Amino acid sequence: MFEPVKAGLGEFLQGFYSEVVPTTRALEEFAERGFPYCMAWAPSRMVDKAEEMLSQWQRNDTHQGPTRPPSLPVVLVAVAKDWTPAERSFTTQIADPVDITFPADPKQRYFRARTVAGEVRAQLAIFASDEPTAKSLAAQFLLYLDSPSRRRFMARYPFAGLEHEYPAQVEAPDNPAMNVETGNKNLSVLAVDVTLQVTVPLFMAPKPGEPNDGKGVPGTDDPAGYPLVTG
Repeated sequence: MFEPVKAGLGEFLQGFYSEVVPTTRALEEFAERGFPYCMAWAPSRMVDKAEEMLSQWQRNDTHQGPTRPPSLPVVLVAVAKDWTPAERSFTTQIADPVDITFPADPKQRYFRARTVAGEVRAQLAIFASDEPTAKSLAAQFLLYLDSPSRRRFMARYPFAGLEHEYPAQVEAPDNPAMNVETGNKNLSVLAVDVTLQVTVPLFMAPKPGEPNDGKGVPGTDDPAGYPLVTG
């Protein structure tokens, strides 16, 4: 249900990565390493176990060969497990099903849909071997969020053979990047908490055995639509 949001957030972060300006020698290597080797997903609230999360990433990161340890800096991203319904969201929920058709659907089937809207909390933890590098990455990320046009991305939901785009928006944090104490003098960790304002569609089609229009197969990726009633 929320995987498209995570995928969209990944694309958003890739946009940030492409604009990172190297201000330290470590960031020069970071910019050359490639996005898949600089950012990774982690369990929620990773700052509670910062060094454990970093060690796990280093064990899983084998792209540099078995004899060379994974490089810092790295950004680990986590999405919280909780969910807050729409209250401050930029959109509203649709609780009662509405009839819909899709212009791109060649079969012109009728379906129904509801939407849930609300907030998903996410966290970025920036790990670096020196303070200037960690601080530069945090500052550049917060600068990236300062542009309203950049803060919005699309989450894509597949249904009935089509992809349906719904907007999501990253809210700039109220607090600055937070220092995370690890007890390791050779490790600097800064955490940034952000909120994602999201709208998630719930598409509905006739279930097997229910009346349908015969234009598809209920219970499959090519579902039948609801029968059209004419007066």
